[in-house]
Amino acid sequence: MSSERQARMADRIRVLIAERLEKGLRDPRLGFVTITDVRVTGDLQHASVFYTVLGSEEERIASGEALRSATGLLRSEVGRKLGVRLTPTLEFIPDAIPENAAHVASLLAEARERDSAAQALAARAEYAGDPDPYVQPRERDDDE
Repeated sequence: MSSERQARMADRIRVLIAERLEKGLRDPRLGFVTITDVRVTGDLQHASVFYTVLGSEEERIASGEALRSATGLLRSEVGRKLGVRLTPTLEFIPDAIPENAAHVASLLAEARERDSAAQALAARAEYAGDPDPYVQPRERDDDE
């Protein structure tokens, strides 16, 4: 029951923050931010909000600072709309999805290169021994 409540609250917080960011904050540092996940502690007192920012590293840093400076505003709005007695504290954490995706993409590209190199080697390969390396049964002599 408690984990269901945690999940419902986390989902609701994610939606509320995303809607507020969609309306816009009056902070020019805030870039194109996407809320990817929210995790709420078991006592429902703390929410970790994971986000990504589309853009350069400078835009990611500036957007993170803008989110941290708007934490109080976002928390009060979440508290008003959530309807719980104690509003959880919010902590904004940059999500590593873009970096992980780039790393996976580079690993896949490397695997494709190695596969094509292996296929090129296999295409011009020759057998090391006889064409039929298996032992054949001896032919019986009729004298025996």
